[in-house]
Amino acid sequence: MSSTTLLLARHGQTVWHAENRYAGVSDIALTDEGRAQAEALGRWAAAHPVDAIWTSTVSRAIATAAPACRALGLTSHPEPDLRECDFGVLEGRTLAEFAAQDPQAAEAFRSDPVAHPFPGAEDPKEAAERGVAALRRIARAHSGERVLVVAHNTLLRLALCRLLSIPLGEYRRVLPRLRNAAITELRVTATGSAALLSLNVPCDLRLP
Repeated sequence: MSSTTLLLARHGQTVWHAENRYAGVSDIALTDEGRAQAEALGRWAAAHPVDAIWTSTVSRAIATAAPACRALGLTSHPEPDLRECDFGVLEGRTLAEFAAQDPQAAEAFRSDPVAHPFPGAEDPKEAAERGVAALRRIARAHSGERVLVVAHNTLLRLALCRLLSIPLGEYRRVLPRLRNAAITELRVTATGSAALLSLNVPCDLRLP
């Protein structure tokens, strides 16, 4: 069986992301900038066609993939395990706001976000495992093909670290962020091993 090329993209900007607020399980709509980023991703897909498009199940990911679907005449496949992490008490808040309330817990998170996740948050190790499992399932379903996967910043960074044998606790340092609607290219073999071919490549050089 051939390897599969996964083109990973974080969804477009939302109101909360523009304010640096954590958006995990909340279904937050795209901003005008986020919609422009989605259109840029659609133009990229038209110039670099893929065989299938998968997204998480929330509207910001589905809306980001919609222009690419239109450009290629494809219907996106929703995958619940591509959902963003649940950030617990940080949902809808900034890290600075949390640090003002509980500086010790915020510092522990900064030092190792996997060993010291936010109170009430999903276990990052479990999030990494479900993300990896979802990406491997998608790769197996599209052997030898190119697949666009639109998902989320923290979930994708955790999955990338797991796939590339990077310690999970280093995900915020090694991968500070995935830019909205930028392309990260991953090659996944039939056995599930992965190689990173590119990271955070803008789909439209006019975007920041």
